[in-house]
Amino acid sequence: MKAIIYEGANTVSVSEKEIPEIREGWALIKTSHVGICGTDLNIFAGAHPRATAPLVMGHEFSGYIAAGHPTLQEGTRVTVNPLLTCGTCTPCVTGQSHVCETLKLVGIDCDGAMAEYVLAPIDRILPLSADLSIKLAALMEPVAVAVHAARQGVYIPGDSVVVFGGGTIGLCVAMTLKCYGATNIMIVEPNQLRIKKIEELGFKTINPLTDNVKEKILKNTHGVGADFVIDCAGHPSVVPQLTETVKVRGKIIIVAAYKKPPEVNLLQGMFKELNMSFVRVYTQKDFQLAQDLLETEPAFEKIITHVLSVEEAQNGFDLLTNASDAIKVMYCFD
Repeated sequence: MKAIIYEGANTVSVSEKEIPEIREGWALIKTSHVGICGTDLNIFAGAHPRATAPLVMGHEFSGYIAAGHPTLQEGTRVTVNPLLTCGTCTPCVTGQSHVCETLKLVGIDCDGAMAEYVLAPIDRILPLSADLSIKLAALMEPVAVAVHAARQGVYIPGDSVVVFGGGTIGLCVAMTLKCYGATNIMIVEPNQLRIKKIEELGFKTINPLTDNVKEKILKNTHGVGADFVIDCAGHPSVVPQLTETVKVRGKIIIVAAYKKPPEVNLLQGMFKELNMSFVRVYTQKDFQLAQDLLETEPAFEKIITHVLSVEEAQNGFDLLTNASDAIKVMYCFD
């Protein structure tokens, strides 16, 4: 089978590889679409602590049952919750397996879906409804991240929202909140090419390179500040603005993963009596709700800016590591 293989820092190849052998509890999936995410970019840069070359990346994907599933017929269209959990730690046995103490992931700790075939745990495979396209289904994992952020953050419909970061996760969060009743959503994003796409989707934008972020947010919230401020950027320059732009007794939700511990103004957090919460990945319920959203809101597909062939493997990573209008880049194996 053809596979996109991470060979080392900033290097991927398209190579032939043996089709994985089915093992107990796992089924074989014929890959259709697979997205490049921030974690894949971290691996590509040689900075992920667990990913070891040679590795087939990819954990946002859709495809077809090829063999080994006890109830789903061959050819059934599916997607996969790629979390790999131990099943024995306290979070796992108390129903919180998404924060498993030894959480692993398909495409990091074992080969993923940037190949014609991929193995997945049977209990993590979700059949798709007839109303959902196979391409859009490959976006379900990042939408599940957004659903989890909204639910864990206890978003209240009608409250104002600022999202820092207009990449895939930031846009998925904004679109999810819009579907859940948010009407005043502002996205802070410095990439002018992305700003154009964000505005096409109907969101207010703030460019931190040319705008005074705090002033614009205060203007759009009648001088109060945002009810919810959501960090999907993970950049140190954003952190001071989180406590500055949220209203008194407002809520900050950290979705992005920081490579280094940032400095947070805890005194400002105290004086404003802020609530700062952190979210990690998603639950199986979040995945189900993500499918519901994708079935009813076709605008999510506009987040997918590029669908490339396998032979364009390097180009996919180049689009996301250089200045471009790329948001979600996918490979198609169909």
